[in-house]
Amino acid sequence: MGNREDLMAGAIQCLREKGWSRTTVRDIATAAGVSHAAIGYHFGSREALLLTAFSQAMDDWGREVQLEMRRAVDPNASADEQYRASWRAMIDSYGRNRPLWIASIEAFVQSEHHPELRKQLAAAQREGRRGMAAGILGIDEDTLTEADERRIGAVATALNSGVMLQHMLDPENAPTAEEVVEGLMTLVSLVS
Repeated sequence: MGNREDLMAGAIQCLREKGWSRTTVRDIATAAGVSHAAIGYHFGSREALLLTAFSQAMDDWGREVQLEMRRAVDPNASADEQYRASWRAMIDSYGRNRPLWIASIEAFVQSEHHPELRKQLAAAQREGRRGMAAGILGIDEDTLTEADERRIGAVATALNSGVMLQHMLDPENAPTAEEVVEGLMTLVSLVS
């Protein structure tokens, strides 16, 4: 690997071990086995590197969850069972990726004081909700309409974030996949 790849691997390791706010330039450089100057040369700043590493880690998480969902669900299963299985895979992944989720929360808090970071996180969030909507609809992201991104992706992302926060704070009392789906069905029946 080159310095850029080493920095990415080191930054992902630091995000998982220390989180966003406690990761320093020195931590990343040490984990990557490169000089501090390499961060500025390849990424411009600690925040830019952490955001790039965070985006990569989240992409990896998304692929991991999609693979788990494919393995867990019979393609001939009903849409309801497929959706329940996707929630089971998502919720199972929260525990395995807890440090990464905590880092994401820290990054959101930091973005309040860093407009460029906020802009980059917002772009990453839009990309994530496109992926989530395309996954739910079973279509390629390139064919997804903006309306579906906003209706399906934004709502699914909000639901995922809320369930994830509950699992981070109080996993014993957080909703199961079945409770999430049953709750959604109840809410839909109330407004139908």
